[in-house]
Amino acid sequence: MLLILDSGPLGMLCNSKSTGVSQQASLWAWERLASGDELAVPEIADYEVRRELLRGGKQASVARLDELCVTYTYLSLTTEVMHDAALLWADARNAGRPTAHQAALDGDVILAAQARSAQAAHGRGAVVVATTNVDHLARYTRAQQWFEI
Repeated sequence: MLLILDSGPLGMLCNSKSTGVSQQASLWAWERLASGDELAVPEIADYEVRRELLRGGKQASVARLDELCVTYTYLSLTTEVMHDAALLWADARNAGRPTAHQAALDGDVILAAQARSAQAAHGRGAVVVATTNVDHLARYTRAQQWFEI
């Protein structure tokens, strides 16, 4: 199964101190890999995590993020993904169910579009977003709490 990491779990895996929940996330990642799952870092989650690590001056965690981007499958943003994200964003607002503030870029719809693109390549049942925010993402794609996978 392809497990796409949302920014919550990805941020936990980047924590250079690896204690508490970040240690649990690291153990979870190793277990998933050992069971044959593939972990993926979507470019939008890389951006969301990286900007906060840089703002906080957490260079060791940035280095860890760089390692994860090379070790795991990296899902780059494409024009097709961004067009799908724009459609999801517009549909959510037209339905009165936005996932972010009106002026926000809305990383959730971009992540959902990246997952939908991966599903087209791997099959819907073979892809799940590992997240801490199931409600927003499950509207568009298969998503589960990371620790329940």
